[in-house]
Amino acid sequence: MKKIKVIVGSVRDERAGIKVAHWVMEKAESYHGNLSFELVDLKEVDLPLLNEPKTPKSGAPYKYEHTKKWSQVIKEADGFIFVTPEYNHGYSSALKNAIDYLYYEWREKPAAFVGYGSRGAVLSIRQLSEVIEMIGMVIISERIGINQIYEAFDESGSIKNENVNGDIIALFETIEKHFI
Repeated sequence: MKKIKVIVGSVRDERAGIKVAHWVMEKAESYHGNLSFELVDLKEVDLPLLNEPKTPKSGAPYKYEHTKKWSQVIKEADGFIFVTPEYNHGYSSALKNAIDYLYYEWREKPAAFVGYGSRGAVLSIRQLSEVIEMIGMVIISERIGINQIYEAFDESGSIKNENVNGDIIALFETIEKHFI
């Protein structure tokens, strides 16, 4: 089994991203492939603004315990699904900060995107893809966009299918094909 970390890219109070991540995890439970999934909430990780004295690309040992813990979380993963909001046509500063803390831990691992916003986070996914590609991750072509995020969930907390662009099971299958 390959371990996929589902990273919630927003740390705001009352954020829609946690609902989206729970939807991804619910769909993952019914997936019958060779992937296991684990939720990683950046709000719980609680990284300070990047404060390591050396760049992660330098290969220098990390100074701070929070960086060492974050490094271990990412190192043990085989791939990622980034659940990303679109804030002012870009992705969140919390997600950018979490990515920037590390370098080698991300490399050559597949990355997929589930974006949400008023128009499915197309622009934030594009920006995030550029950064992910530059650090050497493998971008998965299948993507999910959730439109009208504040209207996308019904009263019971279930997502309305008409707000989802893309097929989450196809996204899982595309990640899995990366390992074959």
